[in-house]
Amino acid sequence: MKSIKYTALLVLIVTQSIFSQAIEGNVDKRPVKEYTLTIREEAVNKAGVAVNGMTVNGTIPGPVLEFTEGEYAVIYVKNEMKKETSIHWHGLILPNFYDGVPYLTTPPIKPGQTLKYEFPIKQSGTYWYHSHTMLQEQSGVYGSILIMPKKKTLEYDKELVLMLSDWTNEKPMNVLRNLKRGNEWYSIRKGTSTPLNQVIARGALGAQLKFWKQRMEGADIADVYYPAFLINGEEKTEYPQFKAGDKVRLRIIDGGASTSFWMTFGGGNPILVSSDGLDVVPIKKNKTFIGIAETYDFIVTIPKEGKIEFKITAQDGSGTASAFLGSGQVLAAETIPKPDKIGMMQKMAEMDMKMGAHALKFRPKKDERFEMKKEYGMQMDKSQGMKMPDNSMKMDHSQMKGMKMDDTNHKQMGMPKDSAMKGMQMDHSKMKGMKMKDISQKQMDMPKDTAVKGIQMDHSKIKGMKMNDMSQKQMDMPKDSTMKGMDLFSEYNYDYLKSPHKTAYDKRIPVTEILLNLTGNMNRYIWSMNGVPLSETDKINIKGNQVTRITLNNLTMMHHPMHLHGHFFRVINKNGEYSPLKHTVNVPPMQEVTIEFYGSEYGDWFFHCHILYHMMGGMARVISYDTPRDVRMKGYPVADLIAETNKYYTWGIVDAASNYTALNIVTSNIRNQFNASFEYGWNKNIEGELTYEYYLHDYLRVFGGVNIENETRKSLDKFNTTAVVGLRYLTPYLFALDARIDNELRPRISLGRSIMLFPKFSIFGYYEYQIDLGLVNNLPINKDFVPETVWSAGAEYFISRNISLMGSYDNRYGAGGGLSVRF
Repeated sequence: MKSIKYTALLVLIVTQSIFSQAIEGNVDKRPVKEYTLTIREEAVNKAGVAVNGMTVNGTIPGPVLEFTEGEYAVIYVKNEMKKETSIHWHGLILPNFYDGVPYLTTPPIKPGQTLKYEFPIKQSGTYWYHSHTMLQEQSGVYGSILIMPKKKTLEYDKELVLMLSDWTNEKPMNVLRNLKRGNEWYSIRKGTSTPLNQVIARGALGAQLKFWKQRMEGADIADVYYPAFLINGEEKTEYPQFKAGDKVRLRIIDGGASTSFWMTFGGGNPILVSSDGLDVVPIKKNKTFIGIAETYDFIVTIPKEGKIEFKITAQDGSGTASAFLGSGQVLAAETIPKPDKIGMMQKMAEMDMKMGAHALKFRPKKDERFEMKKEYGMQMDKSQGMKMPDNSMKMDHSQMKGMKMDDTNHKQMGMPKDSAMKGMQMDHSKMKGMKMKDISQKQMDMPKDTAVKGIQMDHSKIKGMKMNDMSQKQMDMPKDSTMKGMDLFSEYNYDYLKSPHKTAYDKRIPVTEILLNLTGNMNRYIWSMNGVPLSETDKINIKGNQVTRITLNNLTMMHHPMHLHGHFFRVINKNGEYSPLKHTVNVPPMQEVTIEFYGSEYGDWFFHCHILYHMMGGMARVISYDTPRDVRMKGYPVADLIAETNKYYTWGIVDAASNYTALNIVTSNIRNQFNASFEYGWNKNIEGELTYEYYLHDYLRVFGGVNIENETRKSLDKFNTTAVVGLRYLTPYLFALDARIDNELRPRISLGRSIMLFPKFSIFGYYEYQIDLGLVNNLPINKDFVPETVWSAGAEYFISRNISLMGSYDNRYGAGGGLSVRF
């Protein structure tokens, strides 16, 4: 084993030495290809309104950068904006210093400056580039990269790059601010909200209550409203230059900020030939899901009878865009219906999945990388029909003779294809009362990597059967369960991708396993891994010359396209040793995906969700080889990158009604929050409050501050100022609880809740009780104090994101109505 390590280390050192010589002394021996990219702010119109955007060489998307494998790239990036910027070369294997993550690997490009990127082109395929500064990619800083191989491996006549993206007319930071405040307007605007009347009409109230119990509104799919989705910068675009019979290679890139797409083709089934820049075993596939930052290449043949429609549909069904290849009548692509969010909610409620894992835990001393699985469990262990009686684990191994594990669904079994049921001898005395997922490899006398995940079955019924022939009845599953949960998101798996070459690593190479639970909080819009956002975590140290295997366990209702800079990794699927290599992997809701890669790099590399708003919310890590930092990064602290994910956001609301006026302002980052409120009733009742809050975790925060209000209702001209301390808690079923006491020892408790009853129409209620403590040592605490109960109820109708009509009754102010204005 030591000789293997030393040999691998020697190879790495020699490779890096050769690589360094190529950069420093032998660049002139390579064909050099130069580009200049100029980034500037200017007015653009992509969705009917001219707004301020960011262009690359005057266009959105930026130009296609074309190279041939073996060339040397020299790219000058010029910043003509008033803010700093950056460019990341997504999917390219290059020196750490030129990866393009500002403050981590590469200096930011300051206003008026030009940064020179240079690196050898060591690969071929379809890739792309984009800004890695804040949310600039959403504003237009992205483009494609096309690298031709030294030797052509596929037969086709022509090619076309198709860059997919989403567009908002809002400033991206305002979008994130709106998400942080928990505004429902985006789902209302898209028509994807699930108000209570629709839930009840579908008979899904029980499912809704289960979601509320876990502090979740419903089955969320996508966060942001987009007025336009684009293909090469247009909602509809034509390519009539392609003639009948042409074989066209379509190089498709999802450059969306937060939108994954379904892709469909008219005119027959295209042939999928490449994923993330690397060839795969060709397969005919029409309806294909492309996650954010992924790339797929298809070869289509232009038919004689018309032009092909290539259509993209936003994952949540909120919009489409099309490109037409050829001429003549349109051969329409399949229309993808909107997903049934209420139906999804019902299925997930039936599975009794544990949702709502903390996105923000009590402040950890370290990244709890290996501990949360025990706390939350892998989600698919919750699949309905998979729980068995205690005695069902008894096996007659003689009846398993002749079973072909090659016929087994290895993904469901969680076993490598070549495991061939080795070491299945069990000590059943140790298994009494145990669920399968709790059985360790040691107890099962199995190799470590053959853990059977979540499969509980009566093996007396499988004599002579191939595993893939088992019916639900034979597996003791409800007839209609059809592996519920297993297939709820099965259309998003990667089983159709197979590498043309073996990708498995030598089994003698040491393996380090890491579990990363993907966690999030939609109410506060904080995203993390293992309940720890980037701003509170340590680096994940990677050992060189070893295999790092990461299990990504998604505990949220959102898809997460996870991208590892500077590496390709194996995405373990049913193809075993031929599992595909990718640089970005989409992890569906309530699913787990395992990736692995060999540690042959150096430096620090970013690993993050490629939904920009999730990355900015904290779902990111730094993968580190624990090598010395590049001296050129002196003066660019990593803390400045991390600070981007822990910024303060400010928002507020004004209620102007006929019975009262109120103002509330909030400034918050991940842990800290400042609140200012003021309320004036037309009966001259006045109350104001300033508080500071600290979030202990997602749902619980402590606070302290100052409150000023009229002393009593009988003496409105007399004010009383008190100090207050307490806690605020988001309870199951999404009630906002406030429990406090002031310096006059007057406890007060309140409870509030809002529910969307119809589209755009919500109802709300609030109840508060201030307790009279009576006497202390037979002396009155406050002779003027009268126990007070405050309650109100009302309704709100959304006119736009920032304005609502509202009406309410308050037991202090009476009935009234007016406007609510958000800012």
